[in-house]
Amino acid sequence: MSITQDTAVTIAYKVTDAQTGQVLDSGTTAYLHGHGNLFPKVEAALEGRGVGAKVEMDLAPPDAFGERDEALVRAIPKSEFPPGVKVGGQLQGQGPHGHPVVYNVVKIKGPEVHLDGNHALAGKAIRFAATVKALRPATSEELAHGHVHGAHGHHH
Repeated sequence: MSITQDTAVTIAYKVTDAQTGQVLDSGTTAYLHGHGNLFPKVEAALEGRGVGAKVEMDLAPPDAFGERDEALVRAIPKSEFPPGVKVGGQLQGQGPHGHPVVYNVVKIKGPEVHLDGNHALAGKAIRFAATVKALRPATSEELAHGHVHGAHGHHH
């Protein structure tokens, strides 16, 4: 079997900072090929490949986690927060363009809470390396939901 549209693909991956070589993330994950669940350039490199295939590539910020958007950084009064707000916490709010955004609490300074809706790796060039570990046809439920279920995938 080779990777095509609607294939459930399990990969072992490693993400490193392209500048420093520092490992930023690694693990095993499953994704539904052709549904936008992985970086488009990585999906394109995996297309047609089989179990054991390896890919490694540098991704500029627009091809990875995006550029930083300073419009997603804000400070709001602590009085508007529920009790117990802590640095490292998250909350969902409306972004500057009206779309839902997950904000990370990055700092609490006096009466203000500083939030950042950017991905932690936004603005970073990365190196993405992956090895294909398993392939199978996606189930009808996975196709309907647009993601892989079960081991290394999404759990409902």
